[in-house]
Amino acid sequence: MVELMTRPGFTTVVLLACGATFLSLLDATITNLAITDLHRTFPDASATDVTWVISLYAVLFASLLAPAGRLADVVGRRSLYLFGAGLFTAASLLCAVAPTLPVLLVARAVQGVGAAAMIPASLAVALVDSPPERRAEAIGLWAAAASAAAAAGPVLGGVLIDAFGWRSVFLVNLPLGAALLLGVHRTEKSARHSGKLPDLLGTAVLACGVGLLTLGVTEGQTWRWDWRALTALGAGAVLLAVAIVRSWRHPVPALETKLWRTRTFALANAVSLFFGASLYAWLLIGALVLVHVWHLSWLVAGLVMSPGAVVSAVVAARVGKVLGKRNPRLVVSVGALLVVAAGMWLYLGLSAEPRLWSLWLPVGLVAGLGMGAVSTGVSSAAALSVQPSQFAGATGLTMAVRQIGGALGIAALAAILPVEVSSDPVPHGHVVLFCCATAAIAGLIGLGLSIHTGAPAPRAETVLKR
Repeated sequence: MVELMTRPGFTTVVLLACGATFLSLLDATITNLAITDLHRTFPDASATDVTWVISLYAVLFASLLAPAGRLADVVGRRSLYLFGAGLFTAASLLCAVAPTLPVLLVARAVQGVGAAAMIPASLAVALVDSPPERRAEAIGLWAAAASAAAAAGPVLGGVLIDAFGWRSVFLVNLPLGAALLLGVHRTEKSARHSGKLPDLLGTAVLACGVGLLTLGVTEGQTWRWDWRALTALGAGAVLLAVAIVRSWRHPVPALETKLWRTRTFALANAVSLFFGASLYAWLLIGALVLVHVWHLSWLVAGLVMSPGAVVSAVVAARVGKVLGKRNPRLVVSVGALLVVAAGMWLYLGLSAEPRLWSLWLPVGLVAGLGMGAVSTGVSSAAALSVQPSQFAGATGLTMAVRQIGGALGIAALAAILPVEVSSDPVPHGHVVLFCCATAAIAGLIGLGLSIHTGAPAPRAETVLKR
């Protein structure tokens, strides 16, 4: 049913769409610099245990992101937006006051559920509530907000942790979440569809599969890669395969796997998987190098990471604006090459002595340039490869794959680094090589993105029905 009521202003729509997306993805990385502070609060926990504050959010977020897109069609975009923002805000409060690490982990899992609901709801707001002639602009700004959030997380986290401690990175969500909850009431309520809910069993199997894979990689070193680690990895792989096969056959699948029949979309998702692993491991290892190897304060670490984050955001916005119907192959591959170059530069120059001006800042700028290009380029490739009516589902699945890659990247980092927090630059350098390898794979896959994408880009005048 097409909504005929008066739409909210474009500025309100953009703020609601970008705000929810930015907040969801910001919390995937804003805790990166909190590892040391969390370890001081919970001294009985190992460094591996503390990394679950990051990984658990990523696992739930990634597992539920794709089915949440279909849920928006059933319950309506505003209802899902209210649910996601409300749950996310309440969970943020619980994170901030958590008395023990288990309570914090549970709260982070719930926060991931809320974030997964906000992403497709915010995209629907951008598409439906924008004036037809400005929908393309709204989508570009939404994509730029998503690209900028991951890079901005460590910067904001560093400033907050230095000034107020780790609990502040969750408290900052409260006023922002409240503003989103109030603002979304200005959008018109959408009619519910009679469609079925996404496959709940398939969604649960997907979440368990990703969770077990992450568990096996994260705890592998602690368990000395014994039967527990191998069992977790094997069971996770089997469950993930079951979820994919079930999605191929289910009428309302947890994953829109039929989109993978389009070659360009399948390749874009493969790029997203490896790029996500590289991106999230890079952001966390950067925080660890600055704080643990070079012994900088959280405030200085956050500020030092900010130039790269700014460059990433600017490049993402610019690429999203000029790419249009052009082939994103060059953007993705060159961007990945820049990430590899930045990683090798850091690996060769990394030592126990701080080198901010001669090493970190130029490396951060090059990496930010590459990350912004890849992030927006792969999103455009996914969108260009499907029909406009499939854009929301395609975007949700692409982002879900990136988050799964991110969760596995953080898990790989936990497996490579020593169990206890270390100031030795050597294992940190090994993680940098992991980032280079996964970025290189993403770039090589990106070379296969076809010039003829098979579907036109979503036109601004496309009328979306809800």
